[in-house]
Amino acid sequence: MLMIKYSEFLKHREKDYNEPELNLLKELNDVGAEFFINEHPPLRTVKESKTLRGKINGGHTKNLFLRDKKKNNYLVTVNENQEVDLKNLASFLSTSRLSFGSPDRLNQYLGVKPGAVSPLALINDKKNEVVFYIDQNLLKQEILNFHPLINTLTISLKVSDFKKYLLQIKHTFQEIDFNL
Repeated sequence: MLMIKYSEFLKHREKDYNEPELNLLKELNDVGAEFFINEHPPLRTVKESKTLRGKINGGHTKNLFLRDKKKNNYLVTVNENQEVDLKNLASFLSTSRLSFGSPDRLNQYLGVKPGAVSPLALINDKKNEVVFYIDQNLLKQEILNFHPLINTLTISLKVSDFKKYLLQIKHTFQEIDFNL
């Protein structure tokens, strides 16, 4: 697996990518983010990721697209090893029972398929209908790793640049402490 910068990726990528993925990478570049791109086989689960990703430094994430009984949408991003109790999380979020959003709902609100969920997909949430929570311990990392709308790429991105990206796409985040 090769880690390359954006300009090199455009010259030497291993396959053609769709416009949404390329637009996201351009958006990151346009906000001045310094990031590396890793091309790899499809990684659909955290378990697959741990096995196949090789040595990619930084925080690795688990991203849960959830909905409550009132059909409110949530994206919760935690460390890949973090256990998440949906009942306790619902209580913390002061909402009713949480469940995973369907693949159709995921595509409707974040424009991705299962296995490619990440906060970078918030670029597709133009109406801010997804409330985004991130584990505060992840924000203490220097580098975070996310799929950019597709699970055959991983972006290694500075936390400071990730925050700039969220500002650029006009999406807020709320920190959550899973060490309670």
